[in-house]
Order: sequence, then C-alpha cells, then structure tokens
Amino acid sequence: MADASIEEMSFETAMAELEQVVTQLERGDVALDASISLYERGAALKGHCEAKLKSAEEKVAAITLNGDGQPIGVVPLDAG
Repeated sequence: MADASIEEMSFETAMAELEQVVTQLERGDVALDASISLYERGAALKGHCEAKLKSAEEKVAAITLNGDGQPIGVVPLDAG
C-alpha cells in the first residue's frame, strides 16, 4: 500500500493507511531511516485527509430556520 499515490486515495483508504503508519511508529520497532520515511508518508496522508475533509465541508449545506425555529430550506455553506 505504501506505493499507492496519495493524491488518488479516497479519504477512507488514506485514513486506514495513516492508522497503520501510526501503529508502526508507536511500536518503535522500525529502523530510524524507515521511521523517517513512515513519518513523512504519514504527514502526507494527514494532509490529504484534511484536504478531503475541507472539500466535503465546503459542500455541506446549512439548514435555514424560520422565526419559529422550523427548517425552511438549505443554503450552501459559506466557507469563506
């Protein structure tokens, strides 16, 4: 899985690999050079997941309420 292009990964795939990276690093039985490579891959996976989440948040619609607190529709979330 480490050869997969991060940019092409789904959020779920990237999160699963990030969890594996964290587990390996926490075990502490990885050589220093491998640990550095794992850390760098983990940082890239984290960034990819954050970008995917931000993109999803921008697509979320905010529910608008009337004066009585009843939902009356949705408007695009202003992520600006």
